[in-house]
Amino acid sequence: MTPTLPAPISLAPSVVVFDYGEVISREPTDADRAALVERAGATANPEPFWASYWAHRLGLDRGTTSIAEYWQAVAADLGADWNVIDLHELWALDHRGWLSVDPGTLGVLHALAAGGTRLALLSNAGADFSGWLRHGSFAPLFERVFVSGELGLVKPDAAIYEHVIDELGIAASDFVFIDNKAENVEGAKAVGGDGHVFTDASALEAWLRALA
Repeated sequence: MTPTLPAPISLAPSVVVFDYGEVISREPTDADRAALVERAGATANPEPFWASYWAHRLGLDRGTTSIAEYWQAVAADLGADWNVIDLHELWALDHRGWLSVDPGTLGVLHALAAGGTRLALLSNAGADFSGWLRHGSFAPLFERVFVSGELGLVKPDAAIYEHVIDELGIAASDFVFIDNKAENVEGAKAVGGDGHVFTDASALEAWLRALA
């Protein structure tokens, strides 16, 4: 069933800035995770794989670690002997898992756009996601897309929010940030903005309408 688009939401002169992962995108499915664990040869004991997967993620997000270096670091932690083809396939499976979208959030985005609200995107992500974020079907909704792996800055550091505010040409008080992690929303508030910790699209819509 095709979802009904919400009524327009106008928040001018504020700019609403969205995180991507687990806000616009859905989290990887159990099947996505299982495929990645299986390809890594970690099905019998997946916990060390996931611990290493997240432990090295900051380097990817900051743009200081290449894709190959990231997966080599995971392999070293696990004592795995992965060759270059393994690294390509692990990257592709991982990347694919983050490409689904949440229809509820997309509805809220379209409601904001229909109301004339300025929109931008700010994601902690490797530079390999920049093409999808800038040229995917939802990209025209955003006047600017900021990817941490290109900037060398990550949330929740104040510098990344200050950069976004400066690039958008707005006062900090007009910066409204939506993220699924409380510490990232607190980072936006710490520089003078406002924000909402995303749990689901209906709660986000209600918060935005109350703000309007």
